[in-house]
Amino acid sequence: MNIDWTDLFLSSTGRLARGPFLLAIGLLIGATAIYEAVVGPTLHWLTGWFIYPGLLFCGACVLSKRLHDRGRSGWWAALILIAFVAAWPYPTRFFDFLFCLVLLWSVIELGVMPGEQGANRFGPNPLKTQIA
Repeated sequence: MNIDWTDLFLSSTGRLARGPFLLAIGLLIGATAIYEAVVGPTLHWLTGWFIYPGLLFCGACVLSKRLHDRGRSGWWAALILIAFVAAWPYPTRFFDFLFCLVLLWSVIELGVMPGEQGANRFGPNPLKTQIA
């Protein structure tokens, strides 16, 4: 599996297979968790203004490509990211239940279900292009 990391995290066009998607999302969530665990409150306040927008942008790109592979618009990534931010690191409020339902849908839709067979309006099947 040959991954173009720059394209993976900085471009929202095209399609993305499940394997690279799960790897990329795992890296982004891991980076977020490590950042929050290591950085103290003062440094967190100073650097969070730069770190979080970068992580959200990378997350939007990865989610958009996987949504494209499922035949969906990349704009659904906004709903998933809002739900993730609202429920992170653990849900505590009443409406967090709804956000968790959105996240459960996204895990099933993007992490479990296969992409569309053949080309769709977002490009060729990424599994077919990897084999060729």
